[in-house]
Amino acid sequence: MKILVIHGPNINLLGRRDESIYGNYSLKDIDSLLFDKATKCHMELDIFQSNNEGDIIDKLHQSIEKNVKGIIINPGAFTHYSIAIRDAIEILDIPIIEVHLSNIYAREGFRRKSVTAPVCTGQISGLGIYSYILALEALINMI
Repeated sequence: MKILVIHGPNINLLGRRDESIYGNYSLKDIDSLLFDKATKCHMELDIFQSNNEGDIIDKLHQSIEKNVKGIIINPGAFTHYSIAIRDAIEILDIPIIEVHLSNIYAREGFRRKSVTAPVCTGQISGLGIYSYILALEALINMI
């Protein structure tokens, strides 16, 4: 079974961003943990990172052709305003978990609204790197 993981804008700079909010893990650390967990569970992962809205939308569309069974997405700042990514998620008929390293509801007012969460199966936020691991475990149990 194939799971798609999408990291949105600025996730590639983890480790350089405010550690009090995002922790001291790098994107490579997150991906490594996800690959380890997926391997133990006999899951195939396709991990993708982009700072571009259109690339993320294209990847979501491609998941249909590639027989992806579930998606973990951290839309980054697109969480709060990308109706286009929301619409691309809504089209898909598979479990999708939105993740955030920080608790978006404890941050600035503009970060407290997710336009993408209502079309996702669920959302996990505020648990740092473990938000991703819990999302993977949830998808494994759902699929």
